[in-house]
Order: sequence, then structure tokens, then C-alpha cells
Amino acid sequence: MKFLFNEILYRPMLNLLFFLYNNIWADLGVAIILLTLIIRFVLLPVFYKSAKDQTIMQKIAPKIKEIQETHKNDKEKQVKEIMNIYKEHKVNPFSGFALLFIQLPFLIALYQVFLRGLGSNLSDFLYSFVAVPSQINYHFLGLIQLNQKNIILVLIASVFQYLQTYLLMKVAQKNNTNKKTEGGINDIAQRMGKQMMYIGPAFTFLILYSLPSAVSLYWVTTSVFSVVQQIFINKSIEKNGQDIPKIANAN
Repeated sequence: MKFLFNEILYRPMLNLLFFLYNNIWADLGVAIILLTLIIRFVLLPVFYKSAKDQTIMQKIAPKIKEIQETHKNDKEKQVKEIMNIYKEHKVNPFSGFALLFIQLPFLIALYQVFLRGLGSNLSDFLYSFVAVPSQINYHFLGLIQLNQKNIILVLIASVFQYLQTYLLMKVAQKNNTNKKTEGGINDIAQRMGKQMMYIGPAFTFLILYSLPSAVSLYWVTTSVFSVVQQIFINKSIEKNGQDIPKIANAN
């Protein structure tokens, strides 16, 4: 498992990082931002699917509420019917949490890069076509020391994590026309969305607080990317409902 982690994630990320550092700009922070953007574009289909699933979850919320009311005395039937709705619309109710956890291997790999990849044995991990830098510039734009923690970057990352979920909830408010039904506050989709608005930023803060600011810079970049992506998704949905199924409201 360790060998696979090193060869599939750690070494490729380390080599790409220093390829960018050597050939684009000798600033480690800039290299990290470029590396992050490359990773996000590679993973774009996965992140887009997850964001779309969350939007569909909000649109099927009235149906879920109707099932909860109809089968309130039969929990087994209730769960079965709700799962059938998820299956019918091909959504995963936990995809919002997946957005966080899918990034963990990349965070761990990047942390390993700074834990053991920038030492005197750096040449042992680089491919033959990637040169070992004569000097590594840890100062991002001369402002942030990337091998030390930075609370400001941690807070910025948490704020953008909140903004991403807020934008998703904004779509829900526009699409969920039956939101004001009795007991709607207990609707499963609404509750999960509201929880994620606070769980996401808290989770982000706890992970990044004790890590080098290089990892925080990665997270800030990927969070900004996510916010911009969600804005485009929201505009697309608002304009023509692209990729979002037409779902009848509950009676």
C-alpha cells in the first residue's frame, strides 16, 4: 500500500511540483497553485458530478418529504422508498461529504512532500528529466513562509469552504418550491445542507491548523476553484437547467 501511494500520488506530485518550479516560476507557492489547478482539472468530472448530485438532492426534497409523511409509521418502508428515489435519479446522498474526503489523499501526499521530499535526498525521488533545484524559495510572493503554519490561510480556506456550500444552498432555495411544507425544517436534504455549511469549514480548520502553510495554500486554491465552479453550475442551472432532471413536486 505504501509503495502504491508513493508511486501513484507522492512521487508524481513531487515531480510535477518541481517541474513547474523549475520551468514556470521559481516560487514554491506559485508552483503549488499551478499543481492544484492541474489536479482540479483532472478531477473536474468527479467534482462536477458531486456538485450536480447535491443540486438534484435539493430538487427531490419535496418527494423525500412526502415519503417521510406517508410512511412515518414504517421506517423500513420509508428508507426503502427514499433509496429508490436516490437510485431513480442516480444521486448519492453523501456526495457532499465525498467532496471533502476525496481530497485527503492529495493533502497527505502534499504533506509528505514537505515532510520528507524537500531534504538533502530530494534527488532520490525525482525522475531523471526533473532537475534538482539549486535553491528552494519557501517564501510565497515574499509574504508567506510555506514550511510553517499560517492561521490566516487556514481561516481563508475555511471561509471558502463555507461559501461553496452557501452557493449550493442558494440553488436549493430557488429550486425547491415546496420548501414551506409542514415540518420542512426536518427535511433530510435541508438538514444535510445546513450541517455541511458548518461541518465543512470546521473540518477544514481542524485539518489545516497544525500543517505547513503549503498545504493550506493548496486547500485555499482548490476551495476558490470549487466556488468558481459552483457559480458556473448555478448560472447554468438558472439559465436552462443543464444536466438537472425535471422533477415533479410532491402533492
